[in-house]
Amino acid sequence: MIETLPPRSMASVSLLLPTQLIFNVGFYAVVPFLALVMTDDLGLGAAAIGVVLGARTFSQQGMFLLGGVIADHWGPRRSILTGCLIRAMGYLGLALSEEFWPFLLSAVLTGIGGAFFSPAVEGLLGAHDRAQKDANPQRRTLFAWLVLFGEVGAVTGPLVGIALLPFGFPVVAVSAACLFVAVGVALWLLLPAGLPTSADEDDTPAAKAEPRETWACLRERRFLAFCAFFSVNLLAYNQLYFALPLELNEGGTGTGTLALLFVLASVLTIVFQLPASTLAAKVGPGVALRAGFICLGLGFSAMAVFGVTGIHAVPGTPALTGPVMMVVLLSFGHMLIVPAGMQQVHGFAGDRPLSAFYGLLASFGGLSVLLGNTLVGAFRDSLGGFTGWMFLVSLTIASAIFLPRLLPLHYQKVHP
Repeated sequence: MIETLPPRSMASVSLLLPTQLIFNVGFYAVVPFLALVMTDDLGLGAAAIGVVLGARTFSQQGMFLLGGVIADHWGPRRSILTGCLIRAMGYLGLALSEEFWPFLLSAVLTGIGGAFFSPAVEGLLGAHDRAQKDANPQRRTLFAWLVLFGEVGAVTGPLVGIALLPFGFPVVAVSAACLFVAVGVALWLLLPAGLPTSADEDDTPAAKAEPRETWACLRERRFLAFCAFFSVNLLAYNQLYFALPLELNEGGTGTGTLALLFVLASVLTIVFQLPASTLAAKVGPGVALRAGFICLGLGFSAMAVFGVTGIHAVPGTPALTGPVMMVVLLSFGHMLIVPAGMQQVHGFAGDRPLSAFYGLLASFGGLSVLLGNTLVGAFRDSLGGFTGWMFLVSLTIASAIFLPRLLPLHYQKVHP
């Protein structure tokens, strides 16, 4: 078992945390406004918008398994730099696209870039977590710090986007592309070559594993079920980019309201992510996951009941009651679910390569967003927004019930 990572690996972890912050500035300057751009500039319906946003997420999250395998074999540095280049190309394509298909292909390209970058980052953080888990089981996970740094960037991103939108969406997208290029150059100069992968530690069975062990995650039925129910979290959080902007647009609110709601979500995460992570560690993953998915379900229920105007079912309720409640509840649910769920992956992986396990978890999330967004969009176009919200509520209830029963068996034995 690994007791510590080499100093150069620890330095890389410290470097990647602020990198996540900067990347999120570019991401949140563009992605929150894609649904509105497709509605107003391209004239697309909800189902088509759901396909584009779902495809973008699937091309990123859905390819994390392949990205994780590549990170295990290439090493983190090469994967991260490749991801920076591809993502920059995708955002440049968004700036130049004026029709559905080029826009879709460019969105997919931005996702593929993330599929190279994120598994490598998570593999490094996961290796560190696995090395330290015996020292203090209730410590704050590095994934909580990753979320925290990312959310600082997520506060800034929407404000940058809303400031640049008056100059046109292409200006926003080109600015984001330039940011990714700059980060890639900085990492090329600063990130040390020869970083260990999650399977490179000399004294572990992972270092001696046969190539087929890279794909061992596909043979773990319990982990596959865990991934399926955990993926609802990503689908739920993606409604901040899909269903919420559409609902706000139908309610007559502008992009400024959407940007402020994203800032609210990010501020909540910055303030409460570390306490929530500590609480999740104390109460255990089963309780944390159940509570988190209940929060998600309540957030969608609020949108179904109140809508944007606040008068769907309760006349006299202040406008934006539904969106604010949704953002608050989704934020708290996400803060509980992500650290509690991500830490379970090394329990399933044992001494086998971690990146592929994290990649498969993300791949399920991407597939969930692609299928879920398509269904939610179809419901909105044919039956109205209420049906879409209640569909999401049903998924979160199922995850709250079944996911805590699918924790790694060794955890359940040690912590009955």
